[in-house]
Amino acid sequence: MTANLAALTGMDAPTGLLIGGEWTGGRGGARLPVIDPATEDVLTEVADGTTEDALDAVAAAYQALPAWSATPPRQRAECLRRAFEIMTERADALARLMVLENGKALRDAKAEALYSAEFFRWYAEEAVRMEGTAAIAPSGANRILVQLQPVGVSVLVTPWNFPAAMATRKIGPALAAGCTVVLKPASETPLTALAVAGILAEAGVPAGVVNVVQTSHAGPTVSAMMADPRVRKLSFTGSTEVGRILLRQASETITNCSMELGGNAPFIVFEDADIEAAVDGAMIAKMRNGGEACTAANRFYLHDAIADEFTAAFCARMAKLSVGAGLDEGTDLGPLVNADTRSKVAELVEQAASAGASVLMGGSAPDRRGYFYLPTVLSGVPSDAGILDAEIFGPVAPMVRFSTEDEVIRLANDTEYGLVSYLYSADLRRALRVAEALEAGMVGVNRGIVSDPAAPFGGVKQSGIGREGGHEGLLEFSELKYIAVDW
Repeated sequence: MTANLAALTGMDAPTGLLIGGEWTGGRGGARLPVIDPATEDVLTEVADGTTEDALDAVAAAYQALPAWSATPPRQRAECLRRAFEIMTERADALARLMVLENGKALRDAKAEALYSAEFFRWYAEEAVRMEGTAAIAPSGANRILVQLQPVGVSVLVTPWNFPAAMATRKIGPALAAGCTVVLKPASETPLTALAVAGILAEAGVPAGVVNVVQTSHAGPTVSAMMADPRVRKLSFTGSTEVGRILLRQASETITNCSMELGGNAPFIVFEDADIEAAVDGAMIAKMRNGGEACTAANRFYLHDAIADEFTAAFCARMAKLSVGAGLDEGTDLGPLVNADTRSKVAELVEQAASAGASVLMGGSAPDRRGYFYLPTVLSGVPSDAGILDAEIFGPVAPMVRFSTEDEVIRLANDTEYGLVSYLYSADLRRALRVAEALEAGMVGVNRGIVSDPAAPFGGVKQSGIGREGGHEGLLEFSELKYIAVDW
């Protein structure tokens, strides 16, 4: 028996594939169950797309591309602006939908609903800024005209942890640039992506410009689309392991790629930091979305002089978190998304404890249905413990002490990842010096959150290629064309 989603959320959620402006059950007719992580019950079933469905979506996007790319930028912008307005009006309903299929606390879901809408507003403003340049060649022989043109049909692959924001952060700039898209959402959280696609259609985006194909066969489906010569762009958010596979596949067709991959964020607290502010920031950086974020603080490095004070204050805050079903207004921490994620988190904690770490609080799953895991703090974590190398993706905070600035920079950079870092210090000169030394695409200085639609989001090393958000996000869906002309 499935849930009445309209009654629970206050909105109707599509459950088909969206191909060429039509909601369809797919060629195979198979259905994909969507599970509520808080109860382990089936919420509903959605169409389970096949590779043929995905190629149909590519064909629809390709057919819609010439007209959409020729649409005046202001007209494209108005579609995105209207989508922003609709999403904002329905933020509460979208939040409840996300809670049901993802498990996150309602407070986090409401924040995501509003944040995700902002990408449509931002790129409504950026759509009219596809600016080129004109110059005289140094020899004087000709003029150099440089234009920005849409890259073409774009495949967008999004994860389950931010099902609305990861979709709008890709769709917004793609549509603003004049591209058409095929969105492949995570199989755990297709309902939010389908709802966003429905809103775009309601906002006036023409048929075929946005297509959505959810599937239980992600690998073959994405591979089939990438092998299609009509696809010229892949924007992927997910694990570094899968990103490597997709980059290898993209090399066969020289497909333009943007990759937002894994993270292993250090959170550094120096001896002169405002401890209360640092704990506030740590709670955001670690516990936003229940720790299921690539930007989540993954390793806490505490100066010897304040390590005990910070740890005690942080544990006190963690102990106050209410664990429960996300739709409950009083819930601070909902379940993890599925059983595999909970098992991975539990295994990392057990390995750290076996290596000598002390479990100050939590360290287990509560005795109840759902994929819950208790807020957990570990101290005395050995510098070579596996939990410091892995992306935890759960409510677990390992604490490590340090003595000097050089030492903590070395420890923070000792990872293949380089997405985001956080640091707290009252000395701005030191804070900026350390921020420059950290190998990360983003650094939060005395802040526990860095995400902003107006800022370029992305990492270095094996955390990714390219940027999302800001004007830079628009450029990711653009190609430069140089025209030599004399007049």
